[in-house]
Amino acid sequence: MTQIIHRKVRMNSIGAERPVAIVTGAGSGIGRATAIALADQGVRILGVGRRAEALQRTTELARGVEPFTADLRDREAPGAVVRKAVDLWGRVDIVVNNAGGTIRAGLDTVLAEQVDALFAIHVVAPTLLTQAALPWLRETRGCVVNVSSTFGHRPSPGSAHYGAAKSALEHLTRTWALELAPHGIRVNAVAPGPTESEVLTAAGLSHDEAETVKAQQRTIIPLGRRGETQEIAGWIVQLTSPGSSWVTGQVITIDGGLELR
Repeated sequence: MTQIIHRKVRMNSIGAERPVAIVTGAGSGIGRATAIALADQGVRILGVGRRAEALQRTTELARGVEPFTADLRDREAPGAVVRKAVDLWGRVDIVVNNAGGTIRAGLDTVLAEQVDALFAIHVVAPTLLTQAALPWLRETRGCVVNVSSTFGHRPSPGSAHYGAAKSALEHLTRTWALELAPHGIRVNAVAPGPTESEVLTAAGLSHDEAETVKAQQRTIIPLGRRGETQEIAGWIVQLTSPGSSWVTGQVITIDGGLELR
């Protein structure tokens, strides 16, 4: 059945001009900024997220974004996401694996289910989504951009398992780049530092606690500030562009110099 669908998409893709991107975590933060930035470049976007109202806000900010509500921790969701993109536009050119979350817990308090949840969203979900998109990425000689973190290669007490999950995603990035290069598919990652988004409050911190963490981060970031989501989105757009056609297997850190500390 997969082969039949693939042949149909091959026929539909002939003459198509505008590329198609799947952007996960598109309801806020870096995902929303990426969906908007790619849409501004004429890319058709399937914006994926768990919160329908947040995705709706993204669609209001950018033309060309089609919302799709899904929890990528559900093992059936990645396939459904790819099928939706193909049903709408007949192709997939770009996959941006951005959906994620974090916790703040040390070794003495972290729970098994918290570790499972981190690896489910940062490792398993990108694997299954990229795997589901492979037939169409091969067809378009497309690309994948994974969103890691500077803490994927810089230790941070209280964030060990988040960092471990992101480190695994960086390893997947490099290995997939080698595996998929014969098919003309490029795989890269960006590793943002602390960025202005909802991630701290989503992790369970109160507003005051989040502000305290932000203030502490500003003191150790050499450039003296946290990043903005559009700054990260700009690099993601660059990695998907023809100008980066000879770039693969790279993890680009965008953190104001934090990893130099």
